[in-house]
Amino acid sequence: MTEKTPGRPRDAAVSRKLKDTALRLVRDKGYDTVPISAIIAEAGVSRQSLYNRWSTKAELVLDAFYDDSFTRVAQPLPRPDHRGALATFLADIFAHLAENGAALRSLIAAAQADETFRVAFHDRFVAPREEIVTQLLHEAQAAGELPPGRDPELLSAFVHGAFWYRLLNGQTLDDTWARRIADGVFGP
Repeated sequence: MTEKTPGRPRDAAVSRKLKDTALRLVRDKGYDTVPISAIIAEAGVSRQSLYNRWSTKAELVLDAFYDDSFTRVAQPLPRPDHRGALATFLADIFAHLAENGAALRSLIAAAQADETFRVAFHDRFVAPREEIVTQLLHEAQAAGELPPGRDPELLSAFVHGAFWYRLLNGQTLDDTWARRIADGVFGP
């Protein structure tokens, strides 16, 4: 979302303050009820400071959500048990969503109304996670944990379909569900 422009360098502390404030307010009050003016006032920065960095509230919240999710949800570590690695990775994501699920649903809604934002949301948030799972499944197949006839890309789509469906419908996403998804992918 953010692009470098000529001139004085941006203050990283201001960017961090805006992201932290936006994410906190959206978590506490809901995306739709938090205007940009509230984020600016709470962060104690100028309107220009925000608009020099992001064009819309959705872009700001996406950046904040992206930063927060990647500090709290690590990529699965290489390990001999790919089923366990997938379950742990999903459980970490689901734990993050216990706090941020409503914000993510709001970003998905914003993406439906703005094609540019939809592409940015997909490229920055959706595609990297799909790639992580697809790569893990390819590695599992190479290690013999997944039969050669199973399609890792299709299985990754199933994983994400189950996740997105439950998220969008407000259903439980927890350790048990993460394990069930992993078990479904890898079979008995």
